[in-house]
Amino acid sequence: MSNHTYDVLKYIAQIVLPALATLYFALAKIWNFPYGAEVVGTISAVDAFLGAILKISTDKYNEQQTEEFKPPEDEF
Repeated sequence: MSNHTYDVLKYIAQIVLPALATLYFALAKIWNFPYGAEVVGTISAVDAFLGAILKISTDKYNEQQTEEFKPPEDEF
């Protein structure tokens, strides 16, 4: 995954989806929009999944960086 793709997905996961869920929840209560809990639950589930995928990607990237810059071990 490119840095740009990662940054966009991270922004979506951290800012856009939580804000969207909050907005729909509030408007559903005020304006009696249908399926408030279902829509917010779906957005939250997608956000949690995206967060897990990004965490896995970050862990793999950090592991690769650690292996690349690992100093040689002494042979004593």
